[in-house]
Amino acid sequence: QVQLVESGGGLVQPGGSLRLSCAAARFTFSNYAMSWYRQAPGKERELVASITNIGTTNYADSVKGRFTISRDNVKKTVALQMNSLKPEDTAMYYCNAHRERGFSAIDYWGKGTLVTVSS
Repeated sequence: QVQLVESGGGLVQPGGSLRLSCAAARFTFSNYAMSWYRQAPGKERELVASITNIGTTNYADSVKGRFTISRDNVKKTVALQMNSLKPEDTAMYYCNAHRERGFSAIDYWGKGTLVTVSS
């Protein structure tokens, strides 16, 4: 069974940093684009950052310059380095694996890790 397991969430003060990690198993990690999404209470899930299988990155405007996504295809992990955190970054953060196959797509999701930014 496919596994995506997030870790690294927690409580941090505004201006602080956290590093999220997602460990993947039981699928061909190097074939998938990997992303971090987040969902704050009462809001829709939104894309935070993504990285293709060859390392091309994309970021939401709200996190550009503060967050960095990276992947290790050997260790099958994807990380999200979050700096200069703001209270509005508070959310559940989810790891996603995505692959296009013809006219369909495959998506796998982790269960999430909670990030709380508060003084």
